[in-house]
Amino acid sequence: MNSTKLMTAAAVASIFATGALAQVNLTAETASPGGATHLSPAHMTEIAGTQGIANIQLAEGQTLTNSIQNVAEGKTDIAGTPHILPFLMSRGVGPYGSLGAEKGAELASNLRAINPFTLGVFLLYAYDAKGVGGWDDLEGRKIYNGPPRGGALTNARSMIQIVAGLKDGEGYEGLQTNWGQGTALVTSGEPDAVVLPELFPGSRLTSVTAAGNMTAWSMPKEAYESEAMQKYMVAPGSAPFTAVAADIEAALGEGWTVISEDETFRAFATIGGNVVHKDMDGDLVYKLVSAYVATLDDLKAKAPYGDTVNFDNPMLGMCGANPVQYHPAAARAWRDAGYKLDDCAVAE
Repeated sequence: MNSTKLMTAAAVASIFATGALAQVNLTAETASPGGATHLSPAHMTEIAGTQGIANIQLAEGQTLTNSIQNVAEGKTDIAGTPHILPFLMSRGVGPYGSLGAEKGAELASNLRAINPFTLGVFLLYAYDAKGVGGWDDLEGRKIYNGPPRGGALTNARSMIQIVAGLKDGEGYEGLQTNWGQGTALVTSGEPDAVVLPELFPGSRLTSVTAAGNMTAWSMPKEAYESEAMQKYMVAPGSAPFTAVAADIEAALGEGWTVISEDETFRAFATIGGNVVHKDMDGDLVYKLVSAYVATLDDLKAKAPYGDTVNFDNPMLGMCGANPVQYHPAAARAWRDAGYKLDDCAVAE
């Protein structure tokens, strides 16, 4: 065979190889658009398709509690999650109480991390027209605190209980709705206040301000430094968060007031990432994560909060009590790109 034919044959083989690779079909589940939880898998979906790695069908607006159980059961390939959910699943408690400890631990052991992100920073905010006075003025109020199930609801309820000493359904009336309906609920005026994980700036906060001026409150210093909150903030899925209150107010934009007792904004962040089943093909995982890591600058540039949500911090929340470890192929992709991953964060 002459050189021209060899080149042609090689080109055809390359086309067919790329085409065959692109025929890998995957499913993914994530939250509604507007945050890192959606942007991360949406970016992965885009690059996987354009680079011929896989076709990913991304389902938006999902309840992540269900999504990671689908991954653990082999029904979905990729899902976003705060680290608190695999932790609760591994113990068969909270939203996974019906599974029981043994089944929950079995399912949680099937989950493997592939990339990190910060889902949001929990804070209290309300329309000025509601006349809410802050954390000590929530008793008897209607508070929108998350979707019907999931890590966000668990965290919001815990934050309100630790800071204000109030339980959902007893000290206040919790309102829940799916993420996609959250903005409509807030602007309807039904909730007196909101406790949710947010980004600065974030699309939901920008949207709700169109209906009136709003105030956000820092967690009181005493509550932030309490033993209960300090323990909670280092549990899987959470991390302490502080910033200059004026910087948060500036990031939120016109129509917002941020209140803090000493000019420091205190809260906690929800951290997590995307997970896959432990049995996902290693070559596929490596290609997906390598392409994702190589295009992190493009990912960050897609949103104003891109540099603030730890897209490039693969050790975010790993090890310790967090039961989820990296898929070995994902860890190899991060390490090959020059990132550090401790051995405790990588499954064998």
